[in-house]
Amino acid sequence: MLAKTLAPLFLTLTLTAPALAIDPPYQRQMERLAEVMGSLYYLQPLCKAGSEDWRAQMSELITLDEPDEDRRQRLAGAFNSGYTGFSRLHRQCTSASREALTRLLVEAQQLVRSIHTRFAE
Repeated sequence: MLAKTLAPLFLTLTLTAPALAIDPPYQRQMERLAEVMGSLYYLQPLCKAGSEDWRAQMSELITLDEPDEDRRQRLAGAFNSGYTGFSRLHRQCTSASREALTRLLVEAQQLVRSIHTRFAE
């Protein structure tokens, strides 16, 4: 009896629900790259370790990827999360900050290489 009542409702919801976009297979790596770039955006000026504009690089990466609005928001959120996470822990450049900066640069290079090798056309 309950199934007969819910079946039309379920069918209506199924037919009217918007289609969810499917993430590309590299989405997880892109979000991690965005988080790393946000971290670098905070740490690099703190330690006066270069002049790369990680925010501009992230903006360009998002533009080139042409994500839908949901993915764009997640990439921007990951970038902001990386920035915020390091800004809470590092107020001045210390040896730990410099080590984190070095490790993040290596990770960023590895992520870019992996994404390009596996998914570039």
